Amino acid sequence: MNAVGELAIDTVQNENRMTRTNRLAYGFGAVSIGVKNAAFTTYLLLYYNQVIGVPAAIVSTAIALTLLVDAVADPFIGRWSDMTRSRLGRRHPFIFGSALPTATFFVLAWFPPQGLTDIQMGFWIFALAALTRMSISAFEIPSSAMNPELTSDYAERTKLFSLRYWFGYAGTFGFTAFSLAVFFVATSDHPVGQLNPAGYEKFAFAGGILILLAILVCGFGTKNRIADMRQAVIPDVPLGIAGHLKEMFSAFRHRAFLAIFAFGVFKYTAIGLYSATTLYFGTYVFKLSAGQLALLTFDSLVAATIAAPLAPVFSRWLGKRKTSMAMAFFGICLGISPLVLTLLGVFFPPGHPLLLPTLFTIGALYGSMIATSLINTSSMLADVVEDHAVNSGKHSAGVFFSASSFMQQCSAGLGIFVAGLVLTASGFPEKIDPALVTPAMERSLLIHYIPVSVGLWSIGCLFLLFYPITEARHRENVARLRATEAEAREQTIRDGGFGAPAR
Repeated sequence: MNAVGELAIDTVQNENRMTRTNRLAYGFGAVSIGVKNAAFTTYLLLYYNQVIGVPAAIVSTAIALTLLVDAVADPFIGRWSDMTRSRLGRRHPFIFGSALPTATFFVLAWFPPQGLTDIQMGFWIFALAALTRMSISAFEIPSSAMNPELTSDYAERTKLFSLRYWFGYAGTFGFTAFSLAVFFVATSDHPVGQLNPAGYEKFAFAGGILILLAILVCGFGTKNRIADMRQAVIPDVPLGIAGHLKEMFSAFRHRAFLAIFAFGVFKYTAIGLYSATTLYFGTYVFKLSAGQLALLTFDSLVAATIAAPLAPVFSRWLGKRKTSMAMAFFGICLGISPLVLTLLGVFFPPGHPLLLPTLFTIGALYGSMIATSLINTSSMLADVVEDHAVNSGKHSAGVFFSASSFMQQCSAGLGIFVAGLVLTASGFPEKIDPALVTPAMERSLLIHYIPVSVGLWSIGCLFLLFYPITEARHRENVARLRATEAEAREQTIRDGGFGAPAR
C-alpha cells in the first residue's frame, strides 16, 4: 500500500465534536500521572532518605537508573499502540490494561521488606519505581497520543492540553495538600508531620486507589470516541524488527521534534530537581510546618487554574513557541527569587507573618507561567504529528508521544539524581532534626541549587529557537493532508473499491 492510500485509511473520516464528558474524562485521567509524579518526585527521596535513612546518593541513583528501563519500554509501548488493531481501537486496550498494575506497583513501592541493607534498598527502589513507571507509561503514552486524533484544530489542542494539565496539577498538588493535612500528622514522637512513617502507609493506599480511578474514568469516558479515531494500518509487507525500529526512531530525524525534545530534557530535569528538593527548602530553610506546607501546595492549583484559560490566549497572541520560551524563562526567574533573596539575607525569616503569603503568591504566579509553557509545548508536539505525516504519509502519534514520555520520565529521574548530587555536594546530612540545621548548611544548599536550576531552564529555552512550525504552517499541513486523503478516496472509487472498509 502506498503512502497516500495508507494515510487515507489511517485518518479520521468523521471528526465529530467532543462532548463535555469526553473532555473532562480525558483531562481527569491526568490525575493518575499527577499522583505518581507527586509521590515519586517529591516524597520518594524524602521517605527513603530522611524517614528510613538510606543515603540520598543511593536513592537518587536508583530512581535515575530507571531511565534505562524507560529507554526500552516507552518507544516499544508507543509503537505497539500505533500498530494495535482491536474492537477497542489502538489506544484504549493500553489504557484499560494499565490501571490495576500501575496502582498495585505504586502501593508496593512504599512497603520495602524489613532488614535490607542500603544497597539492597537501592535495588528495591529501582525495581518498584521501574515497574510503576512502565505501567503508567502504558496509560500516559496512548492517552496523550489520542490528542491529535481527537481534534486537528490548532487552538482546540491547546485547550485539551490545558484541561489535561489542570487535572494533572490537581492530582499532584491536590493530593500533596490532602496528604500533608490528613496523613502526615505531627505527633509527640514525630513533631514534623512529613517525617512521620505512619503517614506513608495511608498515603500509599490512597494514591493507588486514586490512580486506578483516574485511569478508568479516562478510558470509559472516551470509549464512545473509538469509532471516530484512527485504526492501525496493516502493512502489505511485514516490517520485521528492523522496520519497526526504524519507525520507532523516526521521530529523532524530525527537526521540530528534536527542538521540543531538547527543551524537554532540560526543563523536566529542572522540574524533577525542584520537586525533589521543595520539601527540603520548606522544611529546613523556611521552617514550615506540615499544615503550612499543605496550604502552600494550593498555590499550584491556583497556578493551574490561571494557566488553563490563559495558555490558549497567549498561544494566539505570541504563538506557541514564543509563549513556551518566554513563560519558562521569566517564570523561573520569579520562582527562584525567594531562594536568592534568602541567600542574600533580605527575605522574610522563618516565622514572619508575611513569609507564607509571599511564598504562596510567588508560587502561584511562577507556577502559572511554567504551566502555560508546558501546555503550549505539548500542543506543539501534537502539531508535529501532521508535519511528519506530510512527508511520511503516516500518523505516528504514539511514536512521538512515547519519545516525549521517555524524555519526561527520564529527565524527571535525572532531576532526582541531580537533586541527590546537589544534596551530597552541599554536605546536607541525613535524618537531621530541622532545629539543628545551621545557617551554613542552608547557605551551602542554596549556593549549590540556584545556579543549577536557572542554568537548566535557560539552556533548555534556547533549543526552542530551532522549532519551525507556526500556525500558518500547521494549517497548510492540515490542508495538504486533507487534499491527499480526498485524492486517495477518489482513487479508491475509481478502482471500484466501493465496499472497502474505511479503516
